[in-house]
Amino acid sequence: METTSRVGAQAPAAEGGQQFPSARRTVDGYLQAPFPWYGLDEAFTGPRWLMQVGTAADGAVEHGSIGHGDEPSVRGETGAAGEPREKFAVVVTVAAQPSRRSADGTGLLEATSVSSAAWLAGVGLLSFTWPGQMDHSLRDDWLEQQTETAWALADDLEGPEWSRLSLPVDGVAASFHYRESEFGWVLAGTTEAGVHLGAYGRGMSAYGLGFAVVKDIAAYAA
Repeated sequence: METTSRVGAQAPAAEGGQQFPSARRTVDGYLQAPFPWYGLDEAFTGPRWLMQVGTAADGAVEHGSIGHGDEPSVRGETGAAGEPREKFAVVVTVAAQPSRRSADGTGLLEATSVSSAAWLAGVGLLSFTWPGQMDHSLRDDWLEQQTETAWALADDLEGPEWSRLSLPVDGVAASFHYRESEFGWVLAGTTEAGVHLGAYGRGMSAYGLGFAVVKDIAAYAA
């Protein structure tokens, strides 16, 4: 993924430094973004909540996540029938940026791409996943391994792990890269509004989702 920097991407932190929804940031960071935020469209009538924003080295907001449905816990416990108790979908908005110099002129900021959105979504899903039979001491090693796998998958969007899924974006059909795993699903695509979209979820099917610009991001912080 030559156009994306994992260092600059600032993926969600793992166990120990995790950004849980209950500790999510205020709306301030979202309001500083020079690009539109996306969430699920009006067909989704459940809870919506802010998660976190990611910034470049110069402090500029580059991406952020908005949650829909149940606020997930890291373990992803299941109910009596083995179905996930939590049903959620998180939409990741990534500013479409070319390679450019930082605002202070001291460095080069790498370009973003659909692969950027795919990786952020993949790692986002991992941040709420922990195999139930795994010892706590092995969590970091497991997460590192899975993060590298998510990176490799995001770098090969035309590979066999991905399929194509058409979903509406602002009412117009758009093509997304889509994959499923034992942990949930991940998808990534782009929009006509100058942003790339990633999404991940569990317990909520991706096939019936649609995306739309958030008209009032401040309302999500209520």
